[in-house]
Amino acid sequence: MTSTVRDTSAAVDAMAEHYPLITALLGGTAAMRKAAKTYLPQWPNEDNNSYTNRINTATLFPAFSRTCEVLTGKPFSKPITFGEDVSDQVQEWCENIDLQGHNLHAFAAAVCFHAISYGGCGILVDFPTTKGRLKTRADEKAAGVRPYFIHLHAQNILGWRAERINGVLTLTQLRFVENVSEPDGAFGEKIVEQVRVLYPGKWEVWRESEKVDANGQKIWILHDKGSTSLKKIPYVPIYGKRTGFMQTISPLVELAYMNVEHWQSKSDQQTILHVARVPILFGRGLENTPITVGASSAVIADSVDADLKFVEHTGQAIEAGRKELLDLEDRMRQTGAELLVIKPGNRTVAQTVSDNESGMCALQRIVQDLENSLDEALQLAAEWVGQPEAGGHIQIFSDFGVATLAEASLELLRDMNMDGTLSDESLYREAQRRGVISPDVDWETEKVRIKANAPKGDPQLKLQD
Repeated sequence: MTSTVRDTSAAVDAMAEHYPLITALLGGTAAMRKAAKTYLPQWPNEDNNSYTNRINTATLFPAFSRTCEVLTGKPFSKPITFGEDVSDQVQEWCENIDLQGHNLHAFAAAVCFHAISYGGCGILVDFPTTKGRLKTRADEKAAGVRPYFIHLHAQNILGWRAERINGVLTLTQLRFVENVSEPDGAFGEKIVEQVRVLYPGKWEVWRESEKVDANGQKIWILHDKGSTSLKKIPYVPIYGKRTGFMQTISPLVELAYMNVEHWQSKSDQQTILHVARVPILFGRGLENTPITVGASSAVIADSVDADLKFVEHTGQAIEAGRKELLDLEDRMRQTGAELLVIKPGNRTVAQTVSDNESGMCALQRIVQDLENSLDEALQLAAEWVGQPEAGGHIQIFSDFGVATLAEASLELLRDMNMDGTLSDESLYREAQRRGVISPDVDWETEKVRIKANAPKGDPQLKLQD
């Protein structure tokens, strides 16, 4: 039950279950080490020093973060295009859509990454508060005051209320937390947390006071409020994998858990390698014979049963662990690649009615939803200045779906090779394993052939010759 304006709703709590895990994975090795026992449990009877050493030497295989980056790069490998119905003024705004130097293309890419990783976020189309200083739209235009986008992260949403108005489920309240910077003394600044509450046509800002209630909790008080000319809440949700109105989940949440499994298994592998690399000296029947280990030393014993030898690991567990890690890495690649595989066409009328995504891969669906959301956000921006027909439509590149899972996973590997995170040989081996390259072709031989290739030149020049 929500008791204060700062509390989260049950729907938000359900979505936020995976946020700490995703934040840690996106933060890399340092963040996973900081999470400590949350994702790398301490073994029974393992002393604290040993555990500290183990976690300080663990390194993360960044499957989740790299997959999110590569998938986001697909639709934004080409610039966003504007329809003819997008006004010149709106296109001008799009050059700095958030008033922080990001154009619409960069802003949309960041929003897409958040939708793929966390599962969702939103775009708040805000307008500067003029406090009555500017009386007309002409005054606002002359002063350079105009609407702008705010990327509202999923972690900042606290709750909402919605009603069905004219048959459409519509936001009637939205609460989110934000941090604002305020001057502190002559040169310093302080960060203040506050909660903004939006209603159709008005807004409120709440801050925590020093007063406490009967339960000892700080009381939140109304800090500021105002009205807006826009009689709707200017917020557009972005969905990764939609589960309901304003509710979503990461399409890669299973990959996130697999990445944690790899983090734990890799730590085990590092530990067993350390043990195996340090042999144990075993002695029997030596009694009080002094032992000196070295290339030019000897140990002499009188007992016929005396024995002195190094005990080493057989290596079977090491090889089993290595294979497990490789298999897990392959499964993670397959999981990420699934978002690129085009769904087969519908087979029945019932399927056609219930599923309008035939012939699309999951990433294309996400991009299509994002495209619609950006159209809606641009429309809200145009409505802020009294030009409801100026928003228009934009288009995001979406011709990247593939037919098979093998082809999709190879696409991801190729992108990793292009940005330098996967070697040429590894890419070659993976293509060979998927049957794209004949298994009879040897990599070392192929390298020689590649070097011997003559420059292809410009085919147009050859035609002219």
